[in-house]
Amino acid sequence: MSAARQEAGLRAALSGSHEHAPRPMVDLELPALVRKALLPSMALLKPAAVLVPLLRRDAGLSVLLTRRADTLRHHRGQISFPGGRRDPEDQSFADCALREAEEEVALPRAQVEVIGYLDDYPTVSRYLVTPVVALVQPPPAFRFDPGEVAEVFEIPLSAVLDRGRFQRGMLNRDGFRLPFLELQHESWRIWGATAGMLWDLSRKVNIHLAE
Repeated sequence: MSAARQEAGLRAALSGSHEHAPRPMVDLELPALVRKALLPSMALLKPAAVLVPLLRRDAGLSVLLTRRADTLRHHRGQISFPGGRRDPEDQSFADCALREAEEEVALPRAQVEVIGYLDDYPTVSRYLVTPVVALVQPPPAFRFDPGEVAEVFEIPLSAVLDRGRFQRGMLNRDGFRLPFLELQHESWRIWGATAGMLWDLSRKVNIHLAE
């Protein structure tokens, strides 16, 4: 699939999406009992945002991901998007995501075009994450803060759009068995919230590519 068709599908899939309340929430496919138990705590989730950067490469679009530093207290070594908790100074979720991407991987805002939003994603670490999708004219190289990021890498968007590559698993957390998604690409195991957001992106885009 050409980069032009990928980009057209992305724009069509995300057309009309926005970050203003009320926001759609991703369907986590939780068992009814688990959903009922977790519902009261949803209002207590802390707001956060991540940038889902889609890089324009000659071979097609690719997704930028990071591997978190092994020295971090939480989620060490896991694959994630650039992002973090929304600060009071952030004017919007997009502003938060762009700030975090600039801090973590030195991605200049001037090279980023925000094109839409995925559904909000609640995490087991008690955040409600707004994924901000953007097309990026990549710089010659990415620099990153080694205190936060151990590695920056890319996977082809075509791999994300192939929904057959996603696997499902179960995680035991606080007495509950919670489903999660996983995507293996080369040596990188992408799972949890990051894989769930990629699944949501794949679902939305594939609907429009099939039309």
